[in-house]
Amino acid sequence: MPEENVLRSLRPGGLALVVGASGGIGGALVRALEASGRFEAVQALSRSTAPALDLLEERTIQACAEALQMSGLPVRLIVDATGFLHNNTWNPEKSWQQLDPAHMAHSFAVNAIGPALLMKHLLPLLPREGKSVFATLSAKVGSIGDNRLGGWYSYRASKAALNQLVHTAAIELRRRHPFAVCIAIHPGTVDTGLSSPFAKSGLDVRTPDEAARRLLAVLDALQQEDSGGFFNHDGTVLPW
Repeated sequence: MPEENVLRSLRPGGLALVVGASGGIGGALVRALEASGRFEAVQALSRSTAPALDLLEERTIQACAEALQMSGLPVRLIVDATGFLHNNTWNPEKSWQQLDPAHMAHSFAVNAIGPALLMKHLLPLLPREGKSVFATLSAKVGSIGDNRLGGWYSYRASKAALNQLVHTAAIELRRRHPFAVCIAIHPGTVDTGLSSPFAKSGLDVRTPDEAARRLLAVLDALQQEDSGGFFNHDGTVLPW
């Protein structure tokens, strides 16, 4: 049965898009959106889909945007569920002594430049009438005002850059698409490959499906005046 209470603030029909659909949160978002019955189509995009989307290759982002436009469906929801924290080569820095320019460049490429290019090519697809949403997964550790522990230089700085890019894009978006909402949102600590190695005892760790439901509930409650904001998974505003 469709989940009737999901995203009731959006007009029914149209298309929902999840970028980073191969990840834990991205996959859960696709499942929740498909189960909602709210959209005519749910498009999952990643490096392994057809068409493929690679944040590090702008031409693939442009090609996906052109394919979406050709579908003729209004794009009512876009969720960017991509992000980079660690891999087999790099882990979050504990000290400035561990700063590595290649690590920093890759963090900014995935966490800031890639989402900026998504906004460049996808925000123009949002309809001019009726509420629509572009949301990108940021991180609470990207908050400058909330930084009390230090460390994690590349991740913190790239997510702080993402927040500024979202806020700036929202200002321009408001002039062209007055009913659209463009925000950054922290999903909390989720049991995925990105965060599980750093989930400390005592943290409230959620499954991807739980996280997806919470994120969609926040997006449903957003108003026009919230565009450009930075939100927690419970709907509260996070400090810059």
